[in-house]
Amino acid sequence: MTHTFIARMKVFPEMEDKFIETCEQMELAVKNHEPNCLLYKFYRLKEPHSFIVIESFVSEADDLAHQETEHFKEIAAAMIPCLDGGYEREYLDPLK
Repeated sequence: MTHTFIARMKVFPEMEDKFIETCEQMELAVKNHEPNCLLYKFYRLKEPHSFIVIESFVSEADDLAHQETEHFKEIAAAMIPCLDGGYEREYLDPLK
């Protein structure tokens, strides 16, 4: 079964441009280096300074492997100072 979730986060207003830049870097790195990632896309929410990322992997092991990649560690380290608080994952299961 696929491993899919949405992660919600808020960013500091003054860090929004930096955050978006890191999101774009992460999307590209995942696309180019992680064939078992089915979807990895950031979106802006209507609420100011609020974003989500939708991540879908072939398996939970692929998500864990994603978190251990050099590109994830490097880009996430640049992303974390932009966050106003943490993030919350909401897991999605297929209907069938």
